Amino acid sequence: MPSPMDATHQSDYPPKTPPPPKKPPSPPRPTPATKPKGTLARTGRRAVTMASRRGVNWTLESAPWSAAGARRRVVAQLHDWGYTSVDQAAADVVTLLVNTAVGDGGKRVSLHLADQNRQALMVVLSHQSGLAVADESVLPRIAELGATSCGTDTGEDGRRLWAVLDL
Repeated sequence: MPSPMDATHQSDYPPKTPPPPKKPPSPPRPTPATKPKGTLARTGRRAVTMASRRGVNWTLESAPWSAAGARRRVVAQLHDWGYTSVDQAAADVVTLLVNTAVGDGGKRVSLHLADQNRQALMVVLSHQSGLAVADESVLPRIAELGATSCGTDTGEDGRRLWAVLDL
């Protein structure tokens, strides 16, 4: 017959481990300062995400005539979405974006268009790796054409240029 002492020792086996320490509270995330309208942005390389909004994209040949096709497609798509008052501004911005990407010398150019809250986002990727930093005169020219904001970055998959245009 087991003794009462043996029963108490059996209930403590295996010994209980202490709970892990609590995670210390993290400091609050910094809130980005709002940028005035028409600012030029240079950001770190992030993937393009156009979730929860309408969007289309096209792959174009990297050739001098690609800008004309891109211009027609963007204007036609904006008309399909009900925006008819910015034809010239949208055409001018996408022409400059595509011509800049074509100048990088890749075999193809990707054009992405999305709209949200009466703004259009145009993104062009050159698909030419090993590029130096973008020409400093491109972003001011995009801003002069009426872009609310614009930016560029260069990564392993090529140069990416983008512009936001009020519709």
